[in-house]
Amino acid sequence: MGESKFNRKENLIIEIHNSITHGIGVVLGVIFLLMLILPRIRSGNITGVVAYSIYGGCFILMFLMSTIYHAVQLPKAKSILRIFDHISIYYFIAGSFTPAILLLTSGKFRVFFIILIWAIAVLGTIFKVATYKSYDKLKSISTLLYVGMGWLAVFLIKPILNNVSWKFLLLLVIGGLLYTVGTFFYKSNRFKYNHVIWHLFVLAAAIVHFNAFYLYL
Repeated sequence: MGESKFNRKENLIIEIHNSITHGIGVVLGVIFLLMLILPRIRSGNITGVVAYSIYGGCFILMFLMSTIYHAVQLPKAKSILRIFDHISIYYFIAGSFTPAILLLTSGKFRVFFIILIWAIAVLGTIFKVATYKSYDKLKSISTLLYVGMGWLAVFLIKPILNNVSWKFLLLLVIGGLLYTVGTFFYKSNRFKYNHVIWHLFVLAAAIVHFNAFYLYL
């Protein structure tokens, strides 16, 4: 019984750290959203406003869902919030693609790619809802889906290099690598604070990608 209490206390401390790390992401998301859309509102760039509103909204949503999920300790509520937490990752990935697609591509490719990326997000939602009872068994599949969806960005290399600085692409790659390396900690149980470390990788990658948009797009 003493060990059980210790584990509960230790888990609570870890969850507090998880909540704080992504709570910081919520605050940054609001700041980043304003930094991206206000200049475009002033300049009348409607496409930019739409693109970055979607990006910023998905950014805030993902970090907010994660923060709430880790903050709430009621078992039944937590099991439901876990679904929303995982689903929001798909929308964060799709939202992160949206500015690059809308601002750097055109024609049929733009239509195809924007439909593709958001269709994957919707299918991911259905997958998460349908398999929520088997999440732990399907964790590797979920991780591969997230990573695979993110690396669809390779199809944007040509329009990126044709329209903006190679530094934009470099920052996207660095962010992508941070997400990918972070999944090692997401899947691993070797470290007591593995999930907190994963959160820090996600936060760092999100900041890198924001800088790509803010500085070069």
